[in-house]
Amino acid sequence: MIDAIHGTAHGTAPVPLSVLDLVTVGTGRTATQALATSVEIARLAERRGYHRHWVAEHHSMPGVASSSPAVILAHLAAHTERIRLGSGGVMLPNHAPLVIAEQFGTLEALAPGRIDLGLGRAPGTDGATAAALRRTDRLNEGADDFPEQLAELTRFLDDDFPDGHPYAKIHAVPGPVQGPSGRPPIWLLGSSGFSARLAGLLGLPFAFAHHFSAQNTVPALDLYRDSFRPSAVLDAPYALIGVSVLASDDEKEAHRQVMTGALSMIRLRTGRPGLVPSPEETEAYSFTSLEREFVDGWLKNIVYGTADEVRSGLDELRKRTGADELMLTANAHGAEARVRSYELIADAYGMPGVVHS
Repeated sequence: MIDAIHGTAHGTAPVPLSVLDLVTVGTGRTATQALATSVEIARLAERRGYHRHWVAEHHSMPGVASSSPAVILAHLAAHTERIRLGSGGVMLPNHAPLVIAEQFGTLEALAPGRIDLGLGRAPGTDGATAAALRRTDRLNEGADDFPEQLAELTRFLDDDFPDGHPYAKIHAVPGPVQGPSGRPPIWLLGSSGFSARLAGLLGLPFAFAHHFSAQNTVPALDLYRDSFRPSAVLDAPYALIGVSVLASDDEKEAHRQVMTGALSMIRLRTGRPGLVPSPEETEAYSFTSLEREFVDGWLKNIVYGTADEVRSGLDELRKRTGADELMLTANAHGAEARVRSYELIADAYGMPGVVHS
């Protein structure tokens, strides 16, 4: 299981580099085009030596098309051969653990040894949408029950409920009941200390959402490492952080692209979610003084600019946090800009043109 978690750094990259894909849908584009871009990015990532490609569960957000990670991952598995694929993450309280065990058991059967199961305890959406997903407005119960849901999911994946348990004769399929098989390693995701501590206590790998909770990154990673207990999964802590990154051939163009993500986030947080605006739409937008203040703070947590500037920023971030892996997300309007960013970063670190298994 350890080999399925630890990545390999290529070129001069200080740690393995991976991709977090939000399947961004910009104005003038469709979900079909966004999903095609995800395939293009996954193929590029595989070719250039990125370690894994994750997609994240979001709901009722017009600017993303990643409401169904398992479906997208099956599609990506059919278009790639080696790169690890996973959820960053599936929001466990939104689903019955048996459903997730069967979805990811199916993915493991489709792409043996390439699937990661990253789990979060937030809804991945607003309260009203979460209530529709879970068919209840008692949302706190799902988050509070996360450790119990996680334990149930793990037993379904391992097919090892004890005798006398109500689920002892229930089997997640595909799964071990059908014969010897691997299963996806479980990762815990978080933007605060709860999942950091739980991941440490369980000896699981941990992924932190630095891209939208940068002020909590170092405290959460410290808590994870301090809480860590060796397990059958890991003998030492392993933590990755999600980083918002955009590299461009031109520094001004990089700024134009990241501003589209900033405006999209302002609209989302003020109850006006929509497609990711174009650079032209963003430049024409009149930001209020409060919105300008938000943008200034938001941009401080994005590593953007030329390839050399991004490389320096990533090196500094890795040194400051001690992260074992950097997972890069390019949140911008244009598909070409996102694809080009991953290519430029690979070039900046001298990552190979083709990585063989």
